[in-house]
Amino acid sequence: MSTTNMATSSNYWEDLRKQARQLENELELKLVSFSKLCTGYSSSSSRDQRTRDSRSDSVGSSQDNMLVAMTTELEQLLANLTAVNDKMAEYTNSPGASSRSAALMHTLQRHRDILQDYTLEFHKTKSNFLSLREREDLLGSVHRDIESYKSSAGVNNRRTELILKEHEHLRNSDSLIDNAISIAIATKENVTFQRGMLKSIQTRVTTLANRFPTINSLIQKVNLRKRRDSLILGGVIGVCTILLLLYTFH
Repeated sequence: MSTTNMATSSNYWEDLRKQARQLENELELKLVSFSKLCTGYSSSSSRDQRTRDSRSDSVGSSQDNMLVAMTTELEQLLANLTAVNDKMAEYTNSPGASSRSAALMHTLQRHRDILQDYTLEFHKTKSNFLSLREREDLLGSVHRDIESYKSSAGVNNRRTELILKEHEHLRNSDSLIDNAISIAIATKENVTFQRGMLKSIQTRVTTLANRFPTINSLIQKVNLRKRRDSLILGGVIGVCTILLLLYTFH
């Protein structure tokens, strides 16, 4: 392969890596926002179920539309990242990439792992949110039924009061569960961020090691020289000590 073709091929690979990193960064930010939006949606409705029941349809539709739009955007970003990974895989199988196949395959595998993590996180967050919304809708339906029964039977109806108290207990339990879920999601976000930082540091160290292979050799030479100097200094100190002792006793 000519020098021009090699340079063009290398630039194509670097462009693919830039696209992958850009999509991964965008996905990470979008996933955090999506998780916060889902958590805020469920928490706000749990804190004030009555307000949610009485709010206008336009407000609910707006919030639902926002979630649908963000879900569609995340699915598109995941599809784009998958397409970039497929192009990178095709490049690693091309004849011009055989000389660097090991390094390319390592990079490709790392991007595939990141894609898999983000895909699993997206589906898990989406599934958790759908489950929470179904439960909240069920509780909201129960609440509306109780309110309707209360209006028809009167405030002083003993049975209605017992049902309301039981419903209040359910709401309190649901609020505690939502708080625990919020804490777990926040912890997961922090762990994901730390994992991303560690991966970034590992990538930089690997890049430096591949780019400057003589650094390890230089460090080893410096360590050997320091060890030799330490041995020489120790020998000189030992000899001086022995001479000083001989002089003292004679």
